[in-house]
Amino acid sequence: MFLRNDQGWELAGGTAARPFGRAPAVPRDLGRIERLRGAAAGVDWVPDLGAQIGSRDWWRGLATFTALAGAAWVLAPGLRPLIGATPAPLTGTAWEESRAQSIAPLAWGGDTGHHMAANDLVAPLAEAPERPVVELAATLGEGDDFGRMLMRAGVGRGDARAAADLVGQAVALDQIKPGTRIALTLGRRPAKTVARPLDKLALRARFDLALTLDRAGSGLVMTRQPIAVDATPLRIQGLVGSSLYRSARAAGAPARVVESYIKALATRLSIGRDVGAADTFDLIVEQERAATGEVRLGDLLLAGIDQGRRQVQLVRWDDGGKPAWFDSRGESERRGFMGMPVAGRITSSFGYRMHPLLGYLKMHKGVDIGAPYGSPIYAALDGVVQGAGRFGGYGNFVKLAHSGGLASGYGHMSRIAVARGQHVRQGQVIGYVGSTGMSTGPHLHWEVWRNGQTINPRSISFASVQTLSGDTLRRFKARVASLLSVRVGHP
Repeated sequence: MFLRNDQGWELAGGTAARPFGRAPAVPRDLGRIERLRGAAAGVDWVPDLGAQIGSRDWWRGLATFTALAGAAWVLAPGLRPLIGATPAPLTGTAWEESRAQSIAPLAWGGDTGHHMAANDLVAPLAEAPERPVVELAATLGEGDDFGRMLMRAGVGRGDARAAADLVGQAVALDQIKPGTRIALTLGRRPAKTVARPLDKLALRARFDLALTLDRAGSGLVMTRQPIAVDATPLRIQGLVGSSLYRSARAAGAPARVVESYIKALATRLSIGRDVGAADTFDLIVEQERAATGEVRLGDLLLAGIDQGRRQVQLVRWDDGGKPAWFDSRGESERRGFMGMPVAGRITSSFGYRMHPLLGYLKMHKGVDIGAPYGSPIYAALDGVVQGAGRFGGYGNFVKLAHSGGLASGYGHMSRIAVARGQHVRQGQVIGYVGSTGMSTGPHLHWEVWRNGQTINPRSISFASVQTLSGDTLRRFKARVASLLSVRVGHP
């Protein structure tokens, strides 16, 4: 075993161990300067003056700091100003040009910038002159008054009233559509205390009529400018493809027209099951094209689809009543289920139940719908009022007779809104929710009969067919022939 000491390698053991390997190093004597240098290197000349205050090391550090600060003070060059060259001040034209390129504070007038500043030849004005003519535009808002709109734009009360009277002679003011823009030209006024006179007014009063008002002496003169309009409908055809809606939209049909088209076809076939990708859709839409280039699309007129083996063509027909879809033979068919006659929740269904007042099991011949007191009650289908008044435990009661042997009753009303013998349409208000008769709270008792037998209102479906005849049928067929003669993509 070997151990290493300061003199080299030695054998481990007691005092009898003898040196092995290289000879041990013999220390040499250091000179005086080397000893002083080594002693100085071991001294901390810059101790922390915040620790061990009053100790020997602290006093040594303070002496070092004082010596360094004194040396810096003695060797400092002192504070003496540096002399530099000063340019001569600008005068005359050179000063004006330099000032025009500078930036002056707003407190001094802020009249500097890229424009040349005013010199002594410029005479200041007491007030800025007004523009001789002001051109602006105003927009008619929803429910806005034409005269008040002009006054808000700066037209005087008298000119605004005169302009409204003239425009009203050409078109009813309440028929001007909201959003219509009116171009105005206001002339010079004699003083700032009065409104500018109306020199000119121009607007598109209707799709086929433009109006212009011009100043003539002390009054206004109106000029009518009729605009030619082509009312030929727009016909769109194309393949159904993967999506009937997307294909019709890609062909140029507006979204609301495509929705009406799908709803119309859904009365005769199933869109998801019966319509195939190879089928051809056919739409005819109301269209107005003005000579000035504007185009306005209206309602859907014809909804058709060609399936090869089967062709469906439905025409929208409005003969003074509610618009309906008829096929080319003049027949209209409607299928569906009865809708809820009041907005609420079903509190008691059709069938046997424990009567809440009598306390025994009893057949409930209708459906109870809980709703807030006074809620409107709507007719479930078109029909005629067979009875309207007080009816025993039903309280205020209305009975409607429908086609196909159907009848419906509405009980516990707070108020009745129809009379016996009156014709009502589906969705028309016939009364209001109440709690009259044998009732524990505000609700509607809804009852339905088929050929005199009570049935569940929520399970009944209906199908009604309406057929045109006589002169109405002849006019309808002429309308169908006119629509089918429209070319696809008529310009």
